[in-house]
Amino acid sequence: MKWFSGTLAKVIGLIVLLLLLALMLVGCGNSSDPVRIQGRAIGTTYSITAYGLPENLSPEDLRKGVELVVAGVNSAMSLFKPDSELSRFNAYRKDDWFLVSKELADVVHTAKAVNRITGGAFDITIAPLVNLWGFGPDKRPEIIPTEDEIKEAKANVGSDLIEVRFDPPALKKLTPAITLDLAAIAKGYCVDAVSSWLKASGVSSYMVEIGGEIRTVGVKPDNAPWRIAVEKPVSMERSVQALINLSDEAMATSGDYRNYYEIDGKRYSHIIDPGTGRPITHTLVSVSVVDETCSRADAFATGLTVLGPERGIALAKECNLSAFFIVKTPDGLSEIVTGNFPQHEKLN
Repeated sequence: MKWFSGTLAKVIGLIVLLLLLALMLVGCGNSSDPVRIQGRAIGTTYSITAYGLPENLSPEDLRKGVELVVAGVNSAMSLFKPDSELSRFNAYRKDDWFLVSKELADVVHTAKAVNRITGGAFDITIAPLVNLWGFGPDKRPEIIPTEDEIKEAKANVGSDLIEVRFDPPALKKLTPAITLDLAAIAKGYCVDAVSSWLKASGVSSYMVEIGGEIRTVGVKPDNAPWRIAVEKPVSMERSVQALINLSDEAMATSGDYRNYYEIDGKRYSHIIDPGTGRPITHTLVSVSVVDETCSRADAFATGLTVLGPERGIALAKECNLSAFFIVKTPDGLSEIVTGNFPQHEKLN
């Protein structure tokens, strides 16, 4: 079996692209130099570039404030912390209400809404299938799961098996074995949380990037929009497919070109279709979604990727989602834009 550890590689690649773009495009500006901080969040890394800090907020205060926000989200939603709210809820084996923070309740509520809109394509209860196919913390398979194993795992998948309330915030399992995996929405939520803190602290212009999910506010000192790279969805090189002008919006990207493995010459993607219980096999290789919130953009990017080129594009048009699809064709990569996706420069 050939294994490609794509998650870390994808994050590193995106950060390198963002830093290169910052060096090329930010320039000197006509105000103070940008403040840049980096760190770790939700099992990945974050990078923030900010202009226009108020006088009462030093770069060190900025770093400490962001770290506090990140720590709070980690405590609620991290699968890497055994004492996080999410980890404790997953270990809970009863069907009564389990008290959680408002933040975790908000994320589950958003996830259930996107699940309904995508007809189940986005599902935060996907963990049993992710683990079965070797993309979770469990041992990676040496052989492909059987139909019976897939059927057994699917019995514990379904967002309708989770209930959420807000007064007081709590979650309930309708099947005690249900577990949640927020990997496809928690990074987006963390971007939103950090962005909200920066805005409340009086920062006038910034870009927040966590694991490749991004939110921008304001413009750069020369009044130019932030320019964000969409990576070319190929596994064996690092290059930019397009540059997106992004101001006061969030963008998230989903793709299957980094994290996969091969068995007997067949490729298995880390993106699992909850409907079939199997990795996706279609020709849609990347979806970027722009939305008012990064949590929704994050969830929709995954859901549209699962749906594939025909159903995904049709749903994006029906719901007026601002999305950028990259589809593999016999003649190369084809781009399709829906909704009010921002102006972009094609580089390939």
